[in-house]
Amino acid sequence: MTFEPEQLGQSRTDLAEKLRDLRKAAGLTGERLGRRCNMSQSQISKFETGRKTPTLMDVERILRALDAPSDVITEITSLARIANTEWQDKRSSWRRGVEKRQAELAALESEATELRYFLPSMITGLLATPEYIRASLSHTPGDSSKTVTRKLERQAVLFNTAKHFTFLLTEQAARWSIVPGPALAVQIDRLVSLSHLPNVRIGVVPLGTLMSRGPMNTFTVYDNRLATVENFTGRMVFRDARDISEYLAVFSQFERHACFGDDARSLLRQWAESCRG
Repeated sequence: MTFEPEQLGQSRTDLAEKLRDLRKAAGLTGERLGRRCNMSQSQISKFETGRKTPTLMDVERILRALDAPSDVITEITSLARIANTEWQDKRSSWRRGVEKRQAELAALESEATELRYFLPSMITGLLATPEYIRASLSHTPGDSSKTVTRKLERQAVLFNTAKHFTFLLTEQAARWSIVPGPALAVQIDRLVSLSHLPNVRIGVVPLGTLMSRGPMNTFTVYDNRLATVENFTGRMVFRDARDISEYLAVFSQFERHACFGDDARSLLRQWAESCRG
């Protein structure tokens, strides 16, 4: 499925209109349709007015209840997929203020209990030292001091033992030199230290690990309900269960090839010593 970013907002409106038109064409009230697919009338109304975006499973239940033809099912399902995806471009984030992005991330972290981070290229802010964070923000416009502070404040969530974190890093991510060697060694030492927290798992995939799939994008999965995927120009937010399932499958594949515990700490210490040398 391909789409332009501007399609995402319009797709929610289109989906609402299509669902409403289909129900009316079938000669059903919202209440009768709700009974057919085990939903409330108010829920149907919210879907049809765009006040709430239905999941792909919701849409499939409605289409089955309406006995929609296969071509309509294909069209509406495609709309639902797009409607459950959000594009957040980097320039818009900068205009709104990078600190607001930090508040959004903090909210996601506070709501989730199982958090998975796939880090193929750099160390994420939750694991980063102040110097590493400052260096990672060097390309962002304006004064980054508030963002550095906010990122450091967010790290407190790692000590909430009601939450479980798994971080998967490639060797490249751990050793990417955005700070000088001695500072990078301190950063890697921090990874070793955090790996001892009872609710934090840090796995590393060393270079030379035989895998048939390449580490393409940084992504995070919050519980089983939301995934964010980053690239140079922004991030995609996926809420559809099938998309999230796919990212969980990718995560599991890399997790099986990663080193954890003492094996990971041994590798990290070697890399830190190499940076000091």
